[in-house]
Amino acid sequence: MKNITTYAVAVASIAIFNPTAKAEENNLPITAEEQKALTPDEVLTDLMEGNKRFVAGEIAEPNIKERVKAASTGQFPQAVILSCLDSRVPVEDIFDQGLGDIFVGRVAGNVENVDQLGSMEFATAAAGVKLVMVLGHEACGAVKGACDHVELGNLTELLEKIKPAMEAVEGYEEDERNSKNAEFVADVVEANVKQTVADIRERSKVLADLEKEGKIKIVGALYSLQDGSVSLLEE
Repeated sequence: MKNITTYAVAVASIAIFNPTAKAEENNLPITAEEQKALTPDEVLTDLMEGNKRFVAGEIAEPNIKERVKAASTGQFPQAVILSCLDSRVPVEDIFDQGLGDIFVGRVAGNVENVDQLGSMEFATAAAGVKLVMVLGHEACGAVKGACDHVELGNLTELLEKIKPAMEAVEGYEEDERNSKNAEFVADVVEANVKQTVADIRERSKVLADLEKEGKIKIVGALYSLQDGSVSLLEE
């Protein structure tokens, strides 16, 4: 697949999105040409198909040595994912992605700040990725902390970023709005992902314009600690 032709691009697409073909191709990072040919929807499909393999316990052979060698001369990831810091959410693993496949930004509560936004702008506008995903997860400790109004050093300021999502969740009495209420926490987790997606579009003209032009897609998703599955959120 070194010499890219129309036919080769089609073959490359199969290799990227078909687990069997991917294994036959030694599961190497995609090339610059393959990255350029991708659409945001194709990238999203690849991630979700990878998650299905993860849930089924059928992930691809990591092929670390060959991947390190192949990626040493450049990187052409297909997505950038903003995830929570939680150790139970190993982002590359849950989407069956390997070295060189995706950018990952991590911060407790998967909230955006200027550094994360700048990183996303680099990933998309400069490095060519086609998908931006905000990935939350159930029973998020940062969300629980925000719900309980925890204060602790710099964590206090971080949790403040989750407060708008918490305040947007309605239908609960005051004594139900805390971490002891699993249903309330779940609603805030989802609201927080949606709030972060909205904030990304509002705070980054670069990303918003790229999405309007159809060059990227920005989506929110939730990870289940119970079974390892990822669910996309409707806007």
